Amino acid sequence: MIDILPLAGRIAVVTGASRGIGYASALDLAKAGAHVVACARTQGGLEELDDAILAATGQRATLVPFDLVDGGAIDRLGGAIFDRFGRIDAWVHTAAMLGTSGLTPVSHAEPREFAKIERTNFTGVYRLIRSFEPLLRASDAGRMVYVTTSVAHAPKAFWGAYAATKAGAEVMVKCWADEIENTPIRVAVLDPGRMRTRLRAQAYPGEDPAQHPDPTAIGPLVVDLCRPDQTPPLDISFVDWKADRA
Repeated sequence: MIDILPLAGRIAVVTGASRGIGYASALDLAKAGAHVVACARTQGGLEELDDAILAATGQRATLVPFDLVDGGAIDRLGGAIFDRFGRIDAWVHTAAMLGTSGLTPVSHAEPREFAKIERTNFTGVYRLIRSFEPLLRASDAGRMVYVTTSVAHAPKAFWGAYAATKAGAEVMVKCWADEIENTPIRVAVLDPGRMRTRLRAQAYPGEDPAQHPDPTAIGPLVVDLCRPDQTPPLDISFVDWKADRA
């Protein structure tokens, strides 16, 4: 028997949903039956996602445009979700910032931009955990998927601000996962590998994007990690998951 809608009736929040991995994840979560709360800075991207979800499912998403550097907005979001839904069943965090200057030596990083990268990639994750944990605890099987990056484990020249903040956030997420091990919440740290995303194009402008998978390829894995009837691994790689299915 095929489980057509494994996330029917679930509430799924996607942060960074307006493009790339976040967009693909949100669309597939909706197709799997979840009601998606889509969050991102770009209103236009969220509206395009909503149109795609409506075309695929006949249902609308809940759209929340805000910037992760706005801690007050994150707190208000948690309160609004509680008032409307009472819980979060799945939270997929894909939002990240490379910086408007792209790759740069650590010593050349402009302090104001470095601070925004840190607040987006690191402090924003802390604020979201703080806001969302009570809502995930209210679920019978809360799931959190944090999208990491390979450069967090293998630092490279010129990646300092991005790699350090992503690595710090990953460590923080894993500490949190250990703290909540006796709750119904389970956390998965997902390494997507090289993908055809805007962030990668910004980092490697001369690269042929066609040589990498489109973000739509990762959607089914994200759905699996959010299922209430399965226990996700703490660490998972899209490349390894794809190889296992080959």
